[in-house]
Amino acid sequence: MLEVTDLRVAYGGIQAVRGVSFRVEQGEMVALIGANGAGKTSTLKALARLLNAAGGSVRYHGEEISTLAPHQLVTEGIALVPEGRGVFPRMSIVENLLMGAYCRRDPDGIAADTDHIFSLFPRLKERAQQLAGTLSGGEQQMLAIGRALMSRPKLLLLNEPSMGLAPLMVQKIFEVVCAVAKEGMTVLLVEQNAKLALEVSQRGYVMESGEITLTG
Repeated sequence: MLEVTDLRVAYGGIQAVRGVSFRVEQGEMVALIGANGAGKTSTLKALARLLNAAGGSVRYHGEEISTLAPHQLVTEGIALVPEGRGVFPRMSIVENLLMGAYCRRDPDGIAADTDHIFSLFPRLKERAQQLAGTLSGGEQQMLAIGRALMSRPKLLLLNEPSMGLAPLMVQKIFEVVCAVAKEGMTVLLVEQNAKLALEVSQRGYVMESGEITLTG
């Protein structure tokens, strides 16, 4: 489904990602792990076109997508759950979810998917009209994942979902991620918690200093 070849990302004169190559097959959950500063987030941002790559190729279902705009990737079936959640703090939970469906034109389907998100995250349903900025970190992470799922993605890019969360909340988040993966969604998981990431993934890549140093 996703084939990345010799991807390079630079900030000014500093290379954050140095010729990374990897692949994700349809239906897989693949982990990209490594320490802080290894280049994991920069890689994911480049895939989502939030950063311009300095070189390399990104192919999705065999088609080059490295020049598409971020909103075009959403319509192609790629959704990003960003590091730090990135919810709209002055909008309600429901409004945030609807933002995830902004490319869609099927009101009945959007309503059904909203109900599905609430079934995955009952805590969000209890607070449906609450402003996102007043939620806990774990609730915001649930909302960020739910918002991404509202676009009905085929490939979910998930960036550091456990960051800053209590163990019980992390467990709940990953239960949902695993459930979504079992339904057939392809997931590329960037995660600093290597043990957890490898427990739930079929394969993993280890990044160090902007390069992939180990695959398995």
